[in-house]
Amino acid sequence: MQSGHLPVMTAEVVEYLVVRTDGIYIDCTTGSGGHSHRILLNAPSGRLLGIDVDPAAIKRARETLSEFGERYELTMANFSELAATARDHGIDQCDGILFDLGFSSLQLDDPSRGLSFQEEGPIDMRLDPTSGPTAHDVISRSEERELAGIIRDFGEEKRAHPIARSIIAARERGQLDTTRDLAKAVLATKPQHRQKTLARVFQALRIAVNDELSSLRSGLEQAVALLRPGGRVVVIAYHSLEDRIVKQFFVRSERPCVCPKELPKCACGREPTLRIVTRRIVTPTDAEIARNPRARSAKLRTAERLAEGEKP
Repeated sequence: MQSGHLPVMTAEVVEYLVVRTDGIYIDCTTGSGGHSHRILLNAPSGRLLGIDVDPAAIKRARETLSEFGERYELTMANFSELAATARDHGIDQCDGILFDLGFSSLQLDDPSRGLSFQEEGPIDMRLDPTSGPTAHDVISRSEERELAGIIRDFGEEKRAHPIARSIIAARERGQLDTTRDLAKAVLATKPQHRQKTLARVFQALRIAVNDELSSLRSGLEQAVALLRPGGRVVVIAYHSLEDRIVKQFFVRSERPCVCPKELPKCACGREPTLRIVTRRIVTPTDAEIARNPRARSAKLRTAERLAEGEKP
């Protein structure tokens, strides 16, 4: 298996996801193929479809999974296109779907991607570096109010307006070409917690550039439709915005009734589609965090597809 990136909570992913050793599985965020590798090892008669928006990740995953011959397929796609991508590969139903919403160390440590404020590079931040606007494009076309909204909503940063004002001032001076310039503009506002503030601003711009939250909502909806009864969806999130979306989606899918509380019984007829398996979030062990500090913020949730008419 390829080195350079440690997949997070592989044992837990296998425990919750692999319900059949001859099942069909979809890894919606294949990355370097670490989780896919473990899934195929633990489903020796199974098949896997790996999806990723990053062409470099697809190339690395192909090397990682080469030992499995024809038991896997890889394709470049966004998981917001999950249903169509699965159909294109002959999958109408499957037994497990994984979303690992983090970034690989290889992506974060590559200055050309612009994902880290600790490395100098272009203000890019695209997961698919071949298409779409960059973070620099987003900043260049945004007014202060719009940019502050991005930083506030996607970064959960309270000082969004002064930070947006400082970034735009740097842009107007022609001093906003690299990630280091962006970091300087943020730090010019003298935040109390420098590292946390930089992380929030970079997160906000990355989410905006890649439309990550909308893609996640769409991907989850499509995942439920693809799972056969008893199949599971496993999601690993790394920040509160993602985790909140997953938690709320699972709860709505398990308790879909929208009737007023005062009604004695349900009149809307909405049926549950999922049963929540992990009532509490699953987090990495201390040993894993010591081995891989970037795993410390990971939160895993799992839900299982119900048969029609089945109750949670």
